[in-house]
Formats: sequence, structure tokens, C-alpha cells
Amino acid sequence: MFALKSAGMTLDIPPSAAPGGYILTREARIPNTLRVPVRARIFARIEAVAALPRLLAATAGEQVLVLGAGSNVVFTHDFDGVVLQWANRGIEEGGAGRVRVAAGEQWDGLVRWSLHAGYAGLENLILIPGTVGAAPLQNIGAYGVELAEFIAAVTAWDRAQHKFVELSPADCAFAYRDSVFKRESGRYIISMVEFALPRARGLVLDYRGVREELAAMGVTSPTHADVGRAVERLRLHKLPNPMQIGNVGSFFRNPVLECGPADVLRRRYSTLPMYAVDGGRVKLSAAWLIESCGLKGQRKGDAGISDRHALVLVNHGRATGAEILALAHTVQAAVEERFGIVLQLEPKVL
Repeated sequence: MFALKSAGMTLDIPPSAAPGGYILTREARIPNTLRVPVRARIFARIEAVAALPRLLAATAGEQVLVLGAGSNVVFTHDFDGVVLQWANRGIEEGGAGRVRVAAGEQWDGLVRWSLHAGYAGLENLILIPGTVGAAPLQNIGAYGVELAEFIAAVTAWDRAQHKFVELSPADCAFAYRDSVFKRESGRYIISMVEFALPRARGLVLDYRGVREELAAMGVTSPTHADVGRAVERLRLHKLPNPMQIGNVGSFFRNPVLECGPADVLRRRYSTLPMYAVDGGRVKLSAAWLIESCGLKGQRKGDAGISDRHALVLVNHGRATGAEILALAHTVQAAVEERFGIVLQLEPKVL
């Protein structure tokens, strides 16, 4: 049996008990951490998983967008369709470290709950904005850890088969910032994620800055909770807070090259950070490439490149999504001209 809990460690009301199942609002502003002013013709907050098929039937023929917390999407215009956002909550513990989490739970809340409950592994992923349901889409990762390491199963509504399906980790086809949910965009609507969380696991400390931050904290024998605090301190120091200035976190993916081209760059640019990845390939630092083009801290109007981290584009006030996207294209062009590398965008652009 699973015991219902929540990320706030308080008893939650089962989503099935929500009256009506969903709430519709017309001409509603779409929440997004980039803080661009956009609206949806219809905005639907889904409180009960069982209501999803009814909602989709009621809005048949409409363009549909599933939104997490709006923390990894760039809107360039209003959305002429239906935006769906999960409002379901609940964390259910089972045996053997299995934990089932509703799509509407906040990711950072889950990480903190897991540490409080004595689980290990998610601490390097602390403070990543967004919801649990959106996390598998691009296989979120940070400080040497990826979400895919802990996925046991994903439950989703399959819009092709018109039914709920359970996908195994292999079915999810996870890769670096990628998954079947991203490659087959629009097909799956994730309603629940099941994790396999260990009680004990080796600490991941080799990502740049983690050991140094632990030392600055005076920690010599770190626990998983200590690592979580160190990563949180690093993120707060290095990355602009979306609560203070509009952004979607990393705007560009770190490029991954075969060894041959990477060796050529290594000989030309000895300080370019490189990390070995699976398949004998090499991951480069996109932030270093952008900084080397002299772009860190630059801005055009209210669209800017953060002066704290070159991977992050920010909205200084009234920038539109189109203006921020134009700045991203300027960054791509500069990096390609100097290094011959085309940076790929990390957020979804609409």
C-alpha cells in the first residue's frame, strides 16, 4: 500500500476528490518564469487525473499545450488554443524505495522532501524550477546527475492511443536533455512519475565547485543533505533567481562533440572546459564559448545575457519573447562564427 503525503510533509487531499476535475479560464495570462506577457484563449488547471480524458474530449479540435511551471518555455506570441496545467498533488511511498509523485508537484519540493525522508540521489538536482511532470521531458540534470538515473516508470495519457499508458525507462528513451516526450512532442501528457530512490548512494562531488563549496561550509564528511545545501548555495550564487529577474535557466545546451573535433578545439583553446561523456564523446562548456565571444552581460533593450552566467538570458523588464529569441540567435551566430559550433536552444520555443 502507498501512503499519501505531500512535498510540504502534510496530508494532501486525493486529486480524485477535487470537484469537477478541472477549472477553465478564458483569455488568461500564461504563467512563465521569463515573464513575457502572453495569454491563452483557454487556460485549464487539471485537479483530477480522471478528468483529463473528459477535458480533451470537450476541447477536441483545439490546439493543446501542456505547461508545467512555465520555466522552460519561450512564448513569442499569445497561444490560440488550450493550455493545460496540472494542479494535482501527492507523493506516495511504496516498498523498495519506490515513490510515486503527481505531475503537479514542484520539483524542488520533491527534492527537499526526499532528503527529509532519508532518500539519496536527488540532492544535486535541488532548486531546479518546474514541476515533476515536466522534468522527464528533457531529462533534467545538474552537477553531474541526471533525472533518468532514478526513473522507474512514467504514467501518461497517450493521445495517439487515447488511453493512459505506463512507460518504462527504456520506453522513455532518455538522452542528454532529451526523451521520447520531447521527440514526440504533443503525444504524451505525463500525469505521474514513479521514482526508484535509494537510501544509500555514493555522493557525486566531482562537478566543478561542489567540493570547494563544501569546504567553504566547513564540511569535511558530507552527507547527502550537505551536498544539497552546497548545490543550493552554488546555484543561488551563480544563477539569476527567476523570482527576481525573468529567465528560464540555461538557454543553450552544452554541445557534445566526437573526440576528433574536440581535440582540434583543445589544441587551439587550452582553457576550454571539456568533460568526457558516454560513447567516447566530449561535452564542452557553452558558457565558456559565449563568454569568449565577449557576450556575457550584454543586452539589447530589456533582453539580456546575465552578467552572472552566460548561459542564462534574462528579461530586464519588458522584453518580449521574440526579442529574447532574437538575442539568442545573435549568440548562436557569434559562437558559430568563432568556433564553428552551433549551440542548440534548451527551452521550448512557441
